[in-house]
Amino acid sequence: MRSHIGFVWFSFLWLLFFFGFGYSGDPFVFYEWKVSYINASPLGVKQQVIAINGQFPGPIVNVTTNWNVVVNVHNNLDEPFLVTWDGIQQRKNSWQDGVMGTNCPIPSGWNWTYNFQVKDQIGSFFYFPSINFQKAAGGYGGIIINNRDVIPVPFGTPDGDITLLISDWYIKSYKDLRSNLEDGGSLGMPDGVLFNGLGPYNYNESVVPDGIVYETINVDPGKTYRFRVHNVGISTSLNFRIQNHNLLLVETEGSYTIQQNYTNMDIHVGQSFSFLVTMDQNASSDYYMVASARFVNETARDKATGVAILHYSNSQGPASGPLPDPPDEVDTYFSMNQARSIRWNVSAGAARPNPQGSFRYGEITVTDVYVLLSRPVELINGKWRTTLNGISYIAPATPLKLAQQFNVPGVYKLDFPNRMMDRPAKIDTSIINGTYRGFMEIIFQNNDTIVQSYHMDGYAFFVVGMDFGTWTENSRGIYNKWDGVARCTTQVFPGAWTAILVSLDNVGIWNLRADNLDSRHLGQEVYVSVVNPEVSNKTELSLPDNAIFCGVLSSLQKQQFHKFRFSDAASVNNLSIVVLVGLLFICFSTIFL
Repeated sequence: MRSHIGFVWFSFLWLLFFFGFGYSGDPFVFYEWKVSYINASPLGVKQQVIAINGQFPGPIVNVTTNWNVVVNVHNNLDEPFLVTWDGIQQRKNSWQDGVMGTNCPIPSGWNWTYNFQVKDQIGSFFYFPSINFQKAAGGYGGIIINNRDVIPVPFGTPDGDITLLISDWYIKSYKDLRSNLEDGGSLGMPDGVLFNGLGPYNYNESVVPDGIVYETINVDPGKTYRFRVHNVGISTSLNFRIQNHNLLLVETEGSYTIQQNYTNMDIHVGQSFSFLVTMDQNASSDYYMVASARFVNETARDKATGVAILHYSNSQGPASGPLPDPPDEVDTYFSMNQARSIRWNVSAGAARPNPQGSFRYGEITVTDVYVLLSRPVELINGKWRTTLNGISYIAPATPLKLAQQFNVPGVYKLDFPNRMMDRPAKIDTSIINGTYRGFMEIIFQNNDTIVQSYHMDGYAFFVVGMDFGTWTENSRGIYNKWDGVARCTTQVFPGAWTAILVSLDNVGIWNLRADNLDSRHLGQEVYVSVVNPEVSNKTELSLPDNAIFCGVLSSLQKQQFHKFRFSDAASVNNLSIVVLVGLLFICFSTIFL
């Protein structure tokens, strides 16, 4: 018996050493994803969509501040694949960003393991395929980053947490949409709008065909729910509203906001919002939830309207009657004024206990200014392209980050102009040379005829101003230098500008892109290189052991090294879990023998 007890104590102490010292720190969470095509009929027409583990949309990643996330992605598509984590800042670790500037695509039949930490972040985000126009076929899903228990949240705990992925949708395959764009065509109006991958409720028989499967959200009267709403579409701004219910805005893309009630909210491509919604109606019937296209004519809007159902547990009948009214399309200032009304909650903490407003961005000296001008698609060297400052970005065969790591010459140029140049437009791999720990002002000037969304990887930036017309230096007089919201995606209205401020404290190469997929696919993106002149693993993590090599570095790739297996980092952690379970079983078995 004494030998049994001795073995138990040895095992227990070994476990304490192995996990307390060898693997101390923040928790790990593991996901195994199989990316494949499946057949679905969201608008009543059978088509191929991209699913994760057979799900369309994909599973929700639900984690807590500072957790480590390990995702083993198996690519079962017939072409390369990458997934990017929209809004996840990848602190010190642009290797995990999942875009063409940082990662070689995962070849068909291969897998690759992402391994990153959601460092000092909270809030509502999403993931999606970042290459080959695949986002138009799905492959997306929600991300929830919860506060740690020790950090107070500026509202009471909701009775439930609901993710809504709203998106424009096309029946044509993503490959056909891609080819059509490259041949000079346009996306045109979407064929519909989806809620969580499902088509519209039949609110009008002349508009919605029979047999469409729609989304239903079940709720209880008197309770309050947190709705995380993401526009995961590819080109269409959507107005979200719930019949007879107010939307109390509390958070957007990782920032707590001043809490204000809205009857509806314009959510532009790539944007995410959290609302608290109280079930305070009498439930004489179900209620409509609507996401309808903005800035289109009425005929087109009927087609591009998604409708889901909010069902009270004591509901007395189905939803009926007209949909709740959208904003007045003639009032061009409505959407801009609504965007300006969204303010940062400077007194609330977020991932850390100190108030968000303790970072006084309005008092920091700007070190670099870039005015990025976009204009409609144009013909450059016989190809239809989009541009920023007259440059249409072309992705090199060797990712920028790998070229930087291995000092490969000729892959990119650090000469992106800070203003529009008086020269013909060109196709080039020119990127922005950012200053580490600098404070950059970026003005997006939209000379196109559509609303554009812009997203920046690696950072949350401060939206400090927007207005119609052309930006000038006098425009800084209307900047909000106190409580402009910090987020990662902002809209720019046609014939207007939006200004942001960003602190370049995250070393890496970071994608700055149009979130309108057609614009981005044709070249409306750039990268920002942020290098610490003092090389240190304290400011940037080293090249991961499981990196895939391509382009001029293809010779470094070990053949089939990644095919359907975890990378080394993930394998160690999985092994530790197996060892832990086995040893615990031995310990408890020994005790009770």
